[in-house]
Parts: sequence; structure tokens; C-alpha cells
Amino acid sequence: MIIGIIGVGHLAASILSGLIGAGVDPADILLSPRGQARALSARWGIPLAADNDDLVNRADIVLLSVRPVDAHAAAAGRPWRPGQTLVSFCAGVTISRLEAGPARVMRAMPLTSAAINASPTVCFPATGPAIAVLERLGPVIPLGSEEEFEVATVNAAVYGWAQDLIRQSADWATARGGDAVAMRKLAALTFVAAGRLIAETDKPMETLIGELVTPGGITELGLDVLTREGQPQAWQAACDAVLQRLSGRVPT
Repeated sequence: MIIGIIGVGHLAASILSGLIGAGVDPADILLSPRGQARALSARWGIPLAADNDDLVNRADIVLLSVRPVDAHAAAAGRPWRPGQTLVSFCAGVTISRLEAGPARVMRAMPLTSAAINASPTVCFPATGPAIAVLERLGPVIPLGSEEEFEVATVNAAVYGWAQDLIRQSADWATARGGDAVAMRKLAALTFVAAGRLIAETDKPMETLIGELVTPGGITELGLDVLTREGQPQAWQAACDAVLQRLSGRVPT
């Protein structure tokens, strides 16, 4: 099975790192000859296609990782065939806007943590061979509708916000005398621990949080300050703004 990638930018580079790290043979990957393709081809020995038509002719699964505004042009008019799968990573671009002829079309949203095989990737509709590829990058979460997928895509922005919260926490501790390396690791692993506990247990999230918020304790104090400063409303407003951008098909 040949995995082709159209649009070899930052996300595609992370995906390639994850695929190679998961044991995919570089000979089974094919890159469109633009962006970072030549450098990544030289690094890992991955073949380059002559152009996008050549890539579609040769690939069984095509990963589309171009800018949303370029997605339609990148897919339309290519020599698609039955049995192929086009997997679009283009935020806000609906399946109806991707012209892939007889090929199956699936939307997915991996994160750059695919580089370390740790990306939670949502997708719709679930397509067997493509799921097997995405599972090499981390856990895959199939969804039941394109509308649900659009809402879940906001998580790609939340991922960046979480990294910024980690940075802020580490910088705050470092400014107050903490070792920069230790504080970075502590802040990052604290977020990992919180996420794993929620992901790997069946307790309601309200129960888990309630067990931490003891009356008069430091967690309660901090949450009270965040609520007073408008954090919940600001966070939800940011999520709403991203969803509006995605649903409005505004090019980014």
C-alpha cells in the first residue's frame, strides 16, 4: 500500500516523522514535490512524485495537507480511481467541496504530536485502510457526522492553547526561582497526567474535579480566581470563534 501526501508543510512533516517512527517503510510513502518535500525526501529516502497527478496515479491512500483555500484545486481533476481513499486534513473544508471522483473521502484532524505517535485524531467517516494509517500516529476517534467532526476540529486550536498554558505555567515558575528545564517538564507532565486521568477512567469529569476541590484548598482558590477573572467565558468564546470560522468556511 502506497501512502501519498499532497502538501508537505509543517503538519505533513510531523506525520512523516510519526509514520517512519512507527515502522512504515519510506519506500511505501510518496511525496508531492513542493514545500519541504525535497528536504524530507533526502532525510528519509522517501520517493518524490513528478506532480500531483503522478502521486494520485500511484498512491492507494492520499493524505491532503494543503491550506484550506487550496484544497479544492489540489483534489479536483486528479486521476482518482475506485478503491482509493482521500484523507483531508484541511480544516473547514467539507467533503462536498472535495472532488475525488470514485475515491472515498474521509476528513481527519491529526495534531503535530503525530511526530511522537501521540496524536488523538478525529475522523469522519471511518474508512478501514485509512484508519490503519492514522492509528500509527496515535489513538483514532471516529465520529458519527460531519457536523460533529466540525465541532471536534476546534480541538486542534485547543491543542495550541494548552501548549500556551503550559508555557505560561513554566515561565511563571521559572520567574520565581524555579529551574527552567525542571519547570518546563513539570508543567508539561502535569497536563499529561490530568488528561490521562480523564481519558483512562470512567468517572464523570465533574466527580474527578470535585475530588480535587477541597473546601478552602488551593485548587478551589485558583478556580475561584479564574472564574472571577472571566476564564470560563473567555475560553468558551474562543471555542465559539474558532467554530464560527470553520463553519463559515473562512479561508485561513
